[in-house]
Amino acid sequence: MFTDKVEIKDVDKMDPEYGDLLRRVLQIQADCEIGGPHLYMRVSMDNAPTETDKLIVARTAGEEVDHFRKVCWLANQLGVDTSYLLKRSNIERYVEAFRGEITTWEDYAVFGFLVDRIGRYQLEEYVGGSFAPLDRFMPQMIQEEAGHIGHGEEETRRMAQSEDEGQRRRIQDSVNYWYPKALDMFGSSESKRAERFIHWGLKKRHNAEARQMYLKEVNPLIEGMGLQVPDPTVGRKYF
Repeated sequence: MFTDKVEIKDVDKMDPEYGDLLRRVLQIQADCEIGGPHLYMRVSMDNAPTETDKLIVARTAGEEVDHFRKVCWLANQLGVDTSYLLKRSNIERYVEAFRGEITTWEDYAVFGFLVDRIGRYQLEEYVGGSFAPLDRFMPQMIQEEAGHIGHGEEETRRMAQSEDEGQRRRIQDSVNYWYPKALDMFGSSESKRAERFIHWGLKKRHNAEARQMYLKEVNPLIEGMGLQVPDPTVGRKYF
């Protein structure tokens, strides 16, 4: 496994595979960062139950846009034009979880609880990685991502423990919808590209390993809210 630290000026001196994989991971990361606000921002402000929640939605979107800006800056320094990511429709996003639109507060909450948690897992892959500029961005980005997850988890729990049976059913439906999409975000367990990311120090965990760690973390949280953990084999595209 490659363990050197690479700066922007050194990328073109590396094996071409390193540069190709790095540019790919930066484009996908940038697309995910801007994909979230495009997914929920238009309607979630109107559906937020309190003025404080509206402020949190706005802050979350602002932080995600800043993450997008940082990752794009790195990609741009490597000759990658990422401006197209601002213009593309949701249906064109790299990752399926970001295709479509969130229209309910339940979906916004569960997206934060389950999908933003995947975002944290992905950012953790870059910590201590070979591309030093990306590693340096991670402490603040991970801290902010934790806030997004925390608000989604808090709101999911609140609705799961509501005395309103309809509310409990709606939040369970949202968990059922986002759970398989979250698991698919880790990609195929047999991915050859993932092996190369690890080889070059651009990621640390195999897809299957990260997915299992996620399941061990999130399933007890779902159960602790009084919700049912969905069947992890239903609605999946990648195993």
